[in-house]
Amino acid sequence: MADKQVPYMAAYGNITKALEKVKAAQVPSRFSQDFLETKLGLSGGSARPVIPFLKRTGFLGPDGAPTELYRRFRNDAQSGAAAAEALRIGYAPLFEINEYIHDAGDTQLKGVVVQATGAEPTSSTVGAIIGSFNALKAFADFQASPEAEAPPVDEPSEVGPSGSAAGGSGINLGYTINLNLPATSDIAVFDAIFKSLREHLL
Repeated sequence: MADKQVPYMAAYGNITKALEKVKAAQVPSRFSQDFLETKLGLSGGSARPVIPFLKRTGFLGPDGAPTELYRRFRNDAQSGAAAAEALRIGYAPLFEINEYIHDAGDTQLKGVVVQATGAEPTSSTVGAIIGSFNALKAFADFQASPEAEAPPVDEPSEVGPSGSAAGGSGINLGYTINLNLPATSDIAVFDAIFKSLREHLL
């Protein structure tokens, strides 16, 4: 299914079908041939290379488990950015030659593929790589960036002298008591004063 450097499928139309159906189907614990056939409806020998292709482009882990990139691709808000990332992962050798290869036409893309792979320009492999690259690129948006949920921003509020926001449900008050104690050595006098404070003020 794959060249030593870049992934491709001879029947690259199945890439388009698989990715469209991935967005609608539930995320499996493991993306198996059975899932490909029964849940995505892609069967036969020409569809089997879908799984190796998805592994090479970062959608699946080595064990076939869907990655975070796979989940982001299913999110409409992040799908384009995720596909662009997958394209950069799978076709890194092409991007190393031309970082804007996704903007290139087929003629320029073909030249870069031949340069990266060493394949003959007329070989079917080169055509399959170009077709596979374009099939994935159709889902990609290189201008998009993964969306991060921003933390909620608190509205500014006026704060009163007590330190509590205006309009709050509670009021915090502070007070200071200055005592002028009589000059006496009788401890009973002080006991009586503090007992009265405790009963009437605290």
